[in-house]
Amino acid sequence: MQTLDALTRDARALANGEVVLSAPETEVARQLQICNACRYCEGFCAMFPAMTRRLEFGKADIHYLANLCHNCGACLHACQYAPPHEFAVNVPQAMAQVRGQTYADYAWPSALGALYKRNGLTLSLALAAGLSLFLLLALQMNGTLWASKLPGNFYDVFPHNLLVSLFAPVFLFAALALSLGVRRFWRDITPATSGAAVTPPAASEATQDVLRLKYLDGGHGEGCHNEDDAFTLSRRRAHHLTFYGFMLCFAATSLGTVYHYAFGWIAPYDLPSMPKLLGAIGGVSLLLGTAGLSKLHRQRHPMHGDAAQKPMDLGFIALLFFTSLSGLALWLGRGSAALPALLAIHLGVVMALFATLPYGKFAHGIFRTAALLRHAVEKRQPNQLGLGSE
Repeated sequence: MQTLDALTRDARALANGEVVLSAPETEVARQLQICNACRYCEGFCAMFPAMTRRLEFGKADIHYLANLCHNCGACLHACQYAPPHEFAVNVPQAMAQVRGQTYADYAWPSALGALYKRNGLTLSLALAAGLSLFLLLALQMNGTLWASKLPGNFYDVFPHNLLVSLFAPVFLFAALALSLGVRRFWRDITPATSGAAVTPPAASEATQDVLRLKYLDGGHGEGCHNEDDAFTLSRRRAHHLTFYGFMLCFAATSLGTVYHYAFGWIAPYDLPSMPKLLGAIGGVSLLLGTAGLSKLHRQRHPMHGDAAQKPMDLGFIALLFFTSLSGLALWLGRGSAALPALLAIHLGVVMALFATLPYGKFAHGIFRTAALLRHAVEKRQPNQLGLGSE
């Protein structure tokens, strides 16, 4: 609860047209003032050299720095002012709380962002179950839930035009919501990060940092911390399996679309066709990656993150896991009478995944990419303070 002095200060700031920081943002600003005086962790990740370019931390600076933080935990275990010290510096946890706030603040529409933040896991599973049940009931009413005769292709189960009418609005909505959210985020942090335009070298560096997950190495290549103060590369590996598994599955779907419209080749495809190869490798990778992330998430030390974000984090992980699981089950069950039911379940989970993409950890990846790109731009500009190293 805010004190009377804090409420009076905020009321005065609002009357003067100033931007008022939330409680998590105020805490980040406090801790970074301490970190700026110490700088022991300056080489750990991009957040600390970016911090040293600032003596004060406004809302845009805090949002930018919070999304640069990769929550590896290295600075917490290296910090001489970490709890139980009276300064109580815990940068990973403070940054995680602000990141969670940015996902909701920049979400479009904002009400859905707040809802998903509070009930991400329940909402994700309920949406996937509801959509799958809807499709299963449609098959049951049509008398095709259990195949007496194996369909020649997926469109014998669900007509192509029906699938397009179901998925196109969901996909376009997700793309629009993500675009509007990251556009607002980019617009807010650009003036706070030199305002300079993106250059090819900056774009190239940021792309490499994103694809390699450079800052999940703890700043020294030994990895992050998880449940204790021991280094581990498990988080980096699980993230890589998840990210590249998702991209391979998306590539398989995209290539299948090209096959359908350009060549008239109808799904499902057989090995060794490229959509099948990409989908199989991506599905297994996604399954292993999300299982690993779920295990690491449950084992994570409570001081390393924000407990309030667990529903949102686990919701996204669960949808990715069941997307890959149902996709692989559909592949293995293609020659059985269960194919229509397996297809309905898989389509329901995929629709739920895309419907929630703008509000979960997928949005976190987009925002972090934007922050890394602004960092790559900013570090190429003169450091007016003459402080820090990059």
